[in-house]
Amino acid sequence: MGGTNRLITAPCAPAAAVLAAFAIEGVQQGLDPAAVVVLLSAIGLAAGALQVLFGGIGLGRLIKYMPYPVVSGYLTGVGLYIIFGQVPKFLGSPGGTKLTQALLHPSLWAWQALAVGAVTIIAMLFAPRVTRRVPAAILALLAGVLCYFGLALVDAALLDPRNPLVIGPLGGKGGGGFVDALLGRWTGVGQLGMDDFAILVTPALTLAVLLSIDTLKTCVVLDALTHSRHDSNRELIGQGLGNITSAVIGGMPGAGTMGATLVNMSSGGKTRYSGFIEGVLSLVAFLLLGTLISWVPVAALAAILIVVGVRMIDRHSFGFLKQRSTILDFGVIAAVVVTALTVSLIAASGVGILLAVLLFIREQIGGSIVRRKVLGNQVFSKRVRTHEEMEILGARGDRAAIIELQGSLFFGTADQLYLSLEPELKTRDFLILDMRRIQTVDVTAAHLLEQVKDMLAERNGFLIFSAIPATLPSGRDMQEYFDQVGLIHQDSPVRVFPALDDALEWVEDRIIHEAALLKDEETALELHEVELFAGRKQETLAALEQCMEKRSVAAGESIFARGDAGDELFLIRRGAVRIVLPLSDRQAHHLGTFGRGAFFGEMAFLDGEARSANALAFVDTELYVLSRRAFDQLAEEHKKLGLKLMEGIASVLASRLRYTNAELRVLES
Repeated sequence: MGGTNRLITAPCAPAAAVLAAFAIEGVQQGLDPAAVVVLLSAIGLAAGALQVLFGGIGLGRLIKYMPYPVVSGYLTGVGLYIIFGQVPKFLGSPGGTKLTQALLHPSLWAWQALAVGAVTIIAMLFAPRVTRRVPAAILALLAGVLCYFGLALVDAALLDPRNPLVIGPLGGKGGGGFVDALLGRWTGVGQLGMDDFAILVTPALTLAVLLSIDTLKTCVVLDALTHSRHDSNRELIGQGLGNITSAVIGGMPGAGTMGATLVNMSSGGKTRYSGFIEGVLSLVAFLLLGTLISWVPVAALAAILIVVGVRMIDRHSFGFLKQRSTILDFGVIAAVVVTALTVSLIAASGVGILLAVLLFIREQIGGSIVRRKVLGNQVFSKRVRTHEEMEILGARGDRAAIIELQGSLFFGTADQLYLSLEPELKTRDFLILDMRRIQTVDVTAAHLLEQVKDMLAERNGFLIFSAIPATLPSGRDMQEYFDQVGLIHQDSPVRVFPALDDALEWVEDRIIHEAALLKDEETALELHEVELFAGRKQETLAALEQCMEKRSVAAGESIFARGDAGDELFLIRRGAVRIVLPLSDRQAHHLGTFGRGAFFGEMAFLDGEARSANALAFVDTELYVLSRRAFDQLAEEHKKLGLKLMEGIASVLASRLRYTNAELRVLES
């Protein structure tokens, strides 16, 4: 039922700790030992059910966000944990001897255990060179057993089944006693009341969480070692069902354990069936092969686990010390390892995640929140302006600052943002914040932006947002959030535009209007008022107007579409025309907006090819339309007029290109 290949589930330290603590407390409170055993079974059932629930609601996927330094540190910590735990057994020290005590007192060592362990390690390392058909761990264990009995030929004391260098007799045979105990236990579970279940809630929840973390940690380490990907939620459901089954037949809860899993992996296990077969064979060995297993040397098992532990240590992590940028990541790994060895593996996970979060916040704070800062006389909107208007924008456009933001706007970057905006707040009347690359926003950043708004409003300035994301990666609607915190509302001096170009156009219109150059847009221009024909003789313009068609187009109507045949040149008497490039049936790219006095359609007018984009009337628009055929006929009679018209078109196009080149240089710098 699980979701992880090669994983081996077995009784583990968290289960032993929680159940032992509950049993001790129950006995101290005067509960009958038989009743305590019944309650332990009920805890196992409840913990398994909670694990199934965890997997069903998707909590398992949280483990996928574990940072690599935490995984690396956990991997190394578990490896050292295994090594330190097995060294006393490898040395042949008496049971219960601590690592430091075993190392400092050679008198506790047994040379027979050292010999068996050394032979086992050598066999473990060199067995793959001989054959890969039989797992190295099996061959190493066999070598250790043969070495032990070889030594027994010299030392007869080794043939005593009660000597501490072998596992010794296994207890717990099957039979009527087991069946009677199981039936009695379930009779007791059926008699539990609501008060009893209330007592079980806390230990069951604690046990479920610890077992789930222990299992998923093992899964993450296994993924790192095998370059695989486990299914966390399925694994939790499988673990829960396994623990329920274990409780039903009188067993204790378990979790995916590191030591057994790594032995399974190093022995050639590939699929989930290896775990199933391991469980069946363990039961068979327990019931039928207890006598043979009792002669397995403890030092041989310790030697195998020591080799497995050494292979778990992530030696590549020491490479992080070579670069200053990764030294702190190595610090996270070291902290996880130290915590794992001094406190517990669960605590090591918590420390690692906390440090990784702090490093992430540090990285976010260290990066620049401002991607680009330019002024309004360096970049321009796609609204095509007259030469006179462009001169005004070139001279006064620096009243506006355009700041493109990126990354996360939160308490860690709020001060950096203010320091970037502060110089502009004292000198600019228009502050445009391009928000399209923003990933997150919190209330601290929103409050800072509200202060910026108030500071600009005191100088009759405007805070302008453009391209506010409709939905952030977190799912939050940023504009709705700004409205909720009071930054954007109906009476607010803040302006919001769907795109940066719209914001730029609005600012440019205000600057031009304040310079008294924005003429009455409602009055249609006559031909002599069009910039292209300024200074021409009246009779010449009259002849030209005779060749032109006056056309009115309602807002939203198409003037021409991409691919249409046509060679007309259009001059705008009143209104505005938007040129867009269709990308698909639902998407188009805005190329530019042409206003009163501008001309468009010059490409087809000059080369006679099909239209390259769509032209739409943005508002009610009046046009002069000059076809190429009519122009050619006029040019035959008025050659100077034809030449001047072509020169005028070329001059306007060259001016547009110069502004575009200047803008590109600013954006590339």
